[in-house]
Amino acid sequence: MTVTTYDKIYIDGAWVPSSGSDTIDVFDSSNGEVIASIPAGTADDVDKAAKAARVAFESWSRTTPEERAKALTRIGEGLAARMDEIATVVTREAGMPKWLSLMIQAGLPINSFNTAAQLAESYEYETTLGNSLVVKEPVGVVGCITPWNYPLHQVAAKVAYAMAAGCTVVLKPSEVAPLDAFILTEIVNDVGLPAGVFNLVTGTGPEVGEAIAAHPDIDMVSFTGSTRAGKRVAEVAAGTLKRVALELGGKSANVLLDDLDDAAFEKAVRDGVGKAYLNSGQTCTALTRMLVPADRLGDAERFAADEAESKFRPTDPFADGAMLGPLSSQAQVDRVTGYIQKGIDEGAKLVTGGPERPEGLEQGYFVQPTVFSEVRNDMTIAQEEIFGPVLSIIAYQDEDDAAAIANDSVYGLSGGVWSADPERAKAFARRIRTGQIEVNGGAFNPSAPFGGFKNSGYGREYGPHGFEEFLEVKSMQL
Repeated sequence: MTVTTYDKIYIDGAWVPSSGSDTIDVFDSSNGEVIASIPAGTADDVDKAAKAARVAFESWSRTTPEERAKALTRIGEGLAARMDEIATVVTREAGMPKWLSLMIQAGLPINSFNTAAQLAESYEYETTLGNSLVVKEPVGVVGCITPWNYPLHQVAAKVAYAMAAGCTVVLKPSEVAPLDAFILTEIVNDVGLPAGVFNLVTGTGPEVGEAIAAHPDIDMVSFTGSTRAGKRVAEVAAGTLKRVALELGGKSANVLLDDLDDAAFEKAVRDGVGKAYLNSGQTCTALTRMLVPADRLGDAERFAADEAESKFRPTDPFADGAMLGPLSSQAQVDRVTGYIQKGIDEGAKLVTGGPERPEGLEQGYFVQPTVFSEVRNDMTIAQEEIFGPVLSIIAYQDEDDAAAIANDSVYGLSGGVWSADPERAKAFARRIRTGQIEVNGGAFNPSAPFGGFKNSGYGREYGPHGFEEFLEVKSMQL
């Protein structure tokens, strides 16, 4: 396989060498082979990028919303023209089946740029309150630190909305899945944004990420990743009192209430397996805890096992009809199989799957889709984010017990509830301390506010709420 070498980062409108000489290898998740190398950027690179973004902010922040919208729309068009390439790259990086990558990994970023463009033009930046004119202004230079599981999607959620608001950006994509960010940068360069509005510095979190969080010329950090890393970003950012937005982990509960008939119960269980296994479980909003009435535990086990075994067999992510590809790295394989073993050791009932490597897949970062039952909510597999295709089924006694179990988590990012009565489902949803919750399988809305409670972070992304994250409020007393 050909190894692509990216030997430059992007600062002040130009491709330039990193000040360091180290490189980072990027691996193909389906076979473990090296597919690319990228620069391991340095704190000095961040300093140059931040200073370029600071200079550019003075003029970019004063451009009209129409000018910014036009630029973002052109970037969206550039992404659309390279959808297949982007989907292929992300499938290799993160392991999502190619047909899903086209819709999600390539499609949603286009939506973000287009939506951000529309918001730039339609947003009301000024309101009158008594004798005050309340003005919304761009926050400044934004450092964007993004993860590997939905790499370009998360980049777009930050970069598009920040630039639409009039901010300039310094982007550090995940070193595990950075290649899609290079494609975006090529498109940005072709569009011809003013120098310094968008800057790309690749590298590791301890080096580049910390430099972004600490830099005095960066006014805000928007971070998506693990709760541990998010706490570190907030800690470092506190030194300069910059604004911080964190979208972190989750351990979301999917509650099947006791009024579902047999057909609806089966539908909810099967849907829940898919919601746990999307992107091989490498999804912060994955519904990884399924709560069912105690007297229906056996049925839940049977339906979940059948769904996992019949629809989610690990396979080449480029194969027709693939539903479950590999994980993103060997480190993820070790992490996930370690959790599966922990579940067994702590006494959970292994319904299907296990820590052994899937048969017939000797290469690549594959794990078995796994279902546990008879899980107590104090078990490790019910409390910690696994980030792999592992579902824990938990029995509850009544609705109050279900709500208590659902809320018994340090996280609060997502969730689900199913009921034969939509009003009962909505009433239950209001009891759950989480940033979003789907009711009877309600679809993800890329324009609704996205973010979490508790250890899942703070701040919101997407739509008007995500746009406002990048605005400051000024009162002009008249």
